Formats: sequence, C-alpha cells, structure tokens
Amino acid sequence: MLFHNKQSIEKKIFIHSLIFPILLSIAIFFVKIFESVENTELTTLGIYPRRINTVFGVFLSPLIHGDWQHLLSNVPTLTVLTATLLFFYRGVAYRAFFLIYVVSGILLWFIGRNGWHVGASGVIYGLAAFLFFSGVIRNYMPLMAISLFVIFFYGSMVWGIFPFKLNLPYSWEAHLSGTIVGLVMAFILRKKGPQKVIKEWPDDDDDEFPYWEIEYK
Repeated sequence: MLFHNKQSIEKKIFIHSLIFPILLSIAIFFVKIFESVENTELTTLGIYPRRINTVFGVFLSPLIHGDWQHLLSNVPTLTVLTATLLFFYRGVAYRAFFLIYVVSGILLWFIGRNGWHVGASGVIYGLAAFLFFSGVIRNYMPLMAISLFVIFFYGSMVWGIFPFKLNLPYSWEAHLSGTIVGLVMAFILRKKGPQKVIKEWPDDDDDEFPYWEIEYK
C-alpha cells in the first residue's frame, strides 16, 4: 500500500511538472502564429542592449523567435529542462526558473552586442547550468545523475557561449548570460529544495535504531 501511494504521488508530481512547460511552449507558439497571421515581426519587443526603452524586453524576449526553425530548435529543449527542474527540484524550482528568466535577461541587456536579441536560448542555458551545477554542489546522488543527464544530452551547448568569430548569427551573449546566472543561482539556492540525506549514528547506549536519516531543506 505504501509503495502504491508513493507511485501515485510521484505520478501526480510528474504530471504537475509538465503543465507549466507545456503552457510556456504554447505561449511561444502563439506568439509565432500571431506574427505569421498578422504578417508582422515582434523582434523589436525583444532586448536591445543598453537602450532604456527595451528593458521590458527582458520579459518578452524569450517568447519571441526569429523564425520557425529558431523556435523549433529551442522549444523541445526548454520543455525538457523546465520539466526536469520542476520534478527534481520541487520547492525551489519556480523560484530558480523565474530568477534565471529575469536575471539572465537583465545581464544580457548590459553585455549584449548592439542589435535585437530574442529567443529562449538564454533561459535554456541558465536551466542547463543550474541543473548541472546544483547536482555537483549538493553532492546528492539522484541530482548528480541529473547533472550527468545534462552533460550527456546537452554538453555540446557549452560551445555556444564563446564568440569564435565576429557577427555570429546567434546571441552567444544570451548563452553566456544564462550560464552565469544558472551557476550563481545553483550556489545561492544550494540549501533550498532537495538535499543529500545525512545519516547519523546514535550514542552507544541507545541501540533502538541503527541510524536515522535527516534531510535538510
């Protein structure tokens, strides 16, 4: 019965973890469909670094993509990483997501090249960095397995944070901003959410239990 209840709880958590990423993906598709139907571009609602009137683009930029190929290359990865964050880091996941979303955009506004920056890649890099470094920092085996998952499937993304040549067609500054913010948030939030289980042995004169487990949150 206990095993069945645990399975039921895990199933509910898994389903809950999919709702937000799916809604986010729908919003991104809706924006691109709106552009297509209205025959317009919303790029100018994105981020143009160091222009005060584009600061609001910090919130809109991840929802806007240059073309369908750009969108389709971002949405699956964004969905998987967001769902992974929500499932394994419940209790801190939404805080981590929105901090990465906003702060990476603000950093991009400061360090980006002159030009319009749009797309969810900065958030994607932030999520990947958070998931990788959080597992390492917390030194908790299930979360370290997520770190390995990120490396195995998305490790090649690391090359996207370096400007190997001028006039790159993608915003490497968004990738760099997301990576920096993801790392910083992994450190700042290291004591929140799931933690390594600490096993402590009782005193010699208390042998009722061999040990007990304490999970710090």
